[in-house]
Amino acid sequence: MTAALHDDYPPPGEWTTDDLDALPDDGRRHELLDGTLLRSPSPTRLHQSIALMLGAALQESCPADLDVTQAVEVRLSRTRAFIPDLLVTQLDAAERNPSHYRPHEVLLVVEVVSEGSRSVDRVLKPALYAEADIPYFWRIETADGIVVHAYKLDPVKRAYVEQARMTDGILLPEPWEIDVPLARITPRRA
Repeated sequence: MTAALHDDYPPPGEWTTDDLDALPDDGRRHELLDGTLLRSPSPTRLHQSIALMLGAALQESCPADLDVTQAVEVRLSRTRAFIPDLLVTQLDAAERNPSHYRPHEVLLVVEVVSEGSRSVDRVLKPALYAEADIPYFWRIETADGIVVHAYKLDPVKRAYVEQARMTDGILLPEPWEIDVPLARITPRRA
C-alpha cells in the first residue's frame, strides 16, 4: 500500500483514515468521502484571513471549557474525514493536542466557501456534519462581501436549521453569546 500512496493511486478497496495518516504532507488538504480521497489546493489569502480573524475573535469570547482552532481534521467515520476551516471543540479534547477530532468533541464547524468548494461547503459537508450530530455549523460566503450563515442542529431531523443570515456582524445567543462586527473579520484591501 505504501507504493500506492506514493504513486498517487488509491490503495486496494477504499481509502480509510489510516491511509490519510500515511500520506506525505504535500501542502494540500486531504479529505475522505465514503472511501474516496478528495484533494483541495491551498486556500486563498482571503479565505485564510477570514478564518484567522474569526478564530481570534471567537477565542476572545468563548467559554473557558472550549477551544478554537483552524483546519484540524474531524473524523466522521473510518471512511469520512473533513478539515473544517475553523472549529470549536471541548477544551479537554484540545488539550491532548490531536491531529484529528471525533464529532462528539466538536461544538461548531465553520466553512469559508471557496470557488472550488461551493457544492461541498454548501450541501455535502453540512449534511454530513449534521448526520454526525455536530451541534452548530456556519457557512461564510465571500462572493459579494462577507455573509455569515449560522445553523443549529435539529437533533430529531439530524439536519441544520438556519438561525441567522448576517451581513453586518455575527450576533448570536448560542453556542455562547457572540458579538463580532464583520469589519473585525474583513481582510485589508490593497
